[in-house]
Amino acid sequence: MPHDPYAEFDQMVLEMIEHSPVGAVPRTLTHQDSLKRLLSTQQVYASADYKDGYVTARSLAKLPSFYAENLDALIAGQIVTDALEANARIFDRYVQSLPEAHRVRAESKRLTVAGKPAHHRSKHDGAVIHDPVHSLFLVPGAGVHSGLPGNYLYGFVHEVNAGAWTIHLHDSDDGASSFAAQDLNDALAKLQEVIASAPFHLSELEALGFVGN
Repeated sequence: MPHDPYAEFDQMVLEMIEHSPVGAVPRTLTHQDSLKRLLSTQQVYASADYKDGYVTARSLAKLPSFYAENLDALIAGQIVTDALEANARIFDRYVQSLPEAHRVRAESKRLTVAGKPAHHRSKHDGAVIHDPVHSLFLVPGAGVHSGLPGNYLYGFVHEVNAGAWTIHLHDSDDGASSFAAQDLNDALAKLQEVIASAPFHLSELEALGFVGN
């Protein structure tokens, strides 16, 4: 196997980023060249929390993902989709996991990420109309742009119509990727695969059948 002449230095830069409180890298040409290599191999992402800072993929691998707490019960057929944990509660758990200094900025994303509370509507005869499922999840990673505070991507398992489902993931801006599922079981299996694969860059999801925007 050919020896990588940059491996030792790149490893040093990774450790430098992880030990810096803001993920800083010196602006020397040598360090910046190393940073380009690490970014191109997706070992490092631009930090969502510190301007001009970076975060390593191996640091993000230690972070939890957030999704409906009763997702396993849905997969096991013990509950129906309407019983999934509300997006607002999932978002609450994400915010509480962050350092206090980043929680206010995360809360400013609540409406975009968690949306408004869903309310079931009733027909005139009293029958309840089923609202399409739009279940939130958050995983460590980044896209074309950095992630949400804490370096998180957010996404939804979404019921489109007539049994069709999609999974969408987004960074903090207009970077996005989506997967068209055949049915709910297909969507849930793909969601499990996505959660197990985190952290990742949105572009890496092409290997899982996702299509970028």
